Amino acid sequence: MMRRLSLGISVALMALLFSGCTMMKMGATFMGFDSETQDAYAKMMDVIGETGDPAQAMMLEFAVDPDLTEEGLIGSINSIALEYNMMVVGEKNMFNLADAKPEEVKHARVIELCSLKIAKKMLNHSRFYGGFMPCRIILVEYGNGERYLITMDMTLALYGGTDKKPINEDLFSDMLKVKEAMDNIPKRAARGDF
Repeated sequence: MMRRLSLGISVALMALLFSGCTMMKMGATFMGFDSETQDAYAKMMDVIGETGDPAQAMMLEFAVDPDLTEEGLIGSINSIALEYNMMVVGEKNMFNLADAKPEEVKHARVIELCSLKIAKKMLNHSRFYGGFMPCRIILVEYGNGERYLITMDMTLALYGGTDKKPINEDLFSDMLKVKEAMDNIPKRAARGDF
């Protein structure tokens, strides 16, 4: 038994060593990031370790007040977005299921927001930011009536890089404004605070 266990551990260590994915290499890379970057990745890894869900690790979630109507919720998102110089540029129902079980998603609706001025700057910095645009909030309703607003946590978009491609101060300031908006719009709308 001990011999098989030792052999298994040895094989696993050798696989890591020769794959280039050693903890030492990952640790050295991680330590080269600034403290905000390290904190952002560490938080993401904590959520993945706890839940096993990388998607959850990159999102923010807000439970919707059960007294709010869906149309009222969408209206409040529109109103609050204007306070942050964002505008709703798209909205669509993804699906409705009449016979959803309590733990299944019964209804999903996507709301897209953007600040075109800031979006242009972000794309000029890196066209790959386009994969995150426009900013989205998704309303998810379960068969049991629970509803949530979910949006991307922009922390890694701000702090996830290195000094090989630094974000200039002007763009960084604008991106912080978008992050603040996308953190607060769904949070406030979900609790009816508009």
